[in-house]
Amino acid sequence: MSYDLNPHHQHAMAGEPGHWQPSPPRYVMLSDPASLSLQPPPGRRNVPRYYSRSPRRRHSCSSCACFCLSLLLLLFLLLALLVYLFFFLDPKPPSYSVSHLTVSAFDLAPDLTLRAELSLSVRAENPNSRIAIAYASGGAVQVAYHGAELCAGRLPAFFQGHHNTTTVSVVLKGESPLGAGLHRALKESAGSGGIPLQVYVKVPVWLRLAEKVDLRTVKVSVLCSLVVDSLQPNRKVSIKSAQYKFNVEF
Repeated sequence: MSYDLNPHHQHAMAGEPGHWQPSPPRYVMLSDPASLSLQPPPGRRNVPRYYSRSPRRRHSCSSCACFCLSLLLLLFLLLALLVYLFFFLDPKPPSYSVSHLTVSAFDLAPDLTLRAELSLSVRAENPNSRIAIAYASGGAVQVAYHGAELCAGRLPAFFQGHHNTTTVSVVLKGESPLGAGLHRALKESAGSGGIPLQVYVKVPVWLRLAEKVDLRTVKVSVLCSLVVDSLQPNRKVSIKSAQYKFNVEF
């Protein structure tokens, strides 16, 4: 069997009837289908993908920012209110002093038990023009010598208005064992003309601002360190020196 490789002869034979020649395929398979892969060829780089932010996450960030701004605004308004009240009220601390001391009884029994009765005049001054001070019932006063209680009493309740000075009298009574050491020290102090005493005052207090707002009750403690010349009954007692410290318990 022989083949004619001349292209002119082939073209002529294609036009003759009875001679069939297959037409070229429209698509050509370049590789085996089993070897096809979804992976990109090694030489091709991966194109980065960019994802848009979720609307829910954007809404969450916006809510958090609004909350922070609201909190900052609230703190700013609160601070501005406190500054305004401070300058409007112009608060000043009250002052306390022991203005008078009277000894009614100061007797020492043979068993070194001391029976004492004193009268104190406590002076309280309120220098504020827009703050009133109320001293509630339950206030206590105690007189001690080197930490040993000599006598105690109750402070009466009273109300103190603006720019007011009030003096209250307190009667203190008590019986307490001194001991040989304290008895000896008391005699030496009396002989030198300087007897140190500690006066402790604790009283519940509440404030009234601008005659409209009442604040919660707090406890005020006052420590008065006195030096007197004598503790003999029915004799004028001179207060030689006094130091005061006070503390507020919320």
